[in-house]
Amino acid sequence: STKGTSLRAQSHPLLPQYVYLDLETTGLVAADNDILEIGIVDDNGETLLSSYVRPETKEEWTEAEGIHHITQGIVCDAPRLADLLPIVAEAVTNKVVVIYNAAFDTAFLAGHLASAADVVCCMNRFTTYYGEPDPKRGGLRHKSLTFAAEHTGYIWTGNAHAAVQDALATRHVWHFLQHNSLHARWHSKSAIGH
Repeated sequence: STKGTSLRAQSHPLLPQYVYLDLETTGLVAADNDILEIGIVDDNGETLLSSYVRPETKEEWTEAEGIHHITQGIVCDAPRLADLLPIVAEAVTNKVVVIYNAAFDTAFLAGHLASAADVVCCMNRFTTYYGEPDPKRGGLRHKSLTFAAEHTGYIWTGNAHAAVQDALATRHVWHFLQHNSLHARWHSKSAIGH
């Protein structure tokens, strides 16, 4: 089947190797907030890192807690980010790191993804694919990961807004976009050939 072929092709050493990363945080601005959870999965959906993170500065995050349900009690005995950074480095070194809203997560991990081959934004790619105009801001409207996952037929196996679950959803959306991009290129080439 073509699916088996594409999976074998992805393991070829000359082709990019992808990992998918997601964070849950105490708030939206990296300079004033902390990471509470980090998840990284590989291209086969295997978990490379799944950990709560003890915050460095914040003691409460009521608004964010309402979204991801990570309480102070859950993270008070978790490892600190510094303890997890060697695992992060090992997971991303020489890999293409795919993140839904990469600008957000990379701000929290400033400098700690430097060993990656590249960091790419799945949200920007999905925004281009979906193509919904944003009349207020101009350009195209960004869509949430939940929306993108639903649109591409992802079946959640756990709760959205848990880091590994969101990383798995990002992987699904990325695979969908890669497949549709290849499909579109193939169709345009075959159309030219006729």
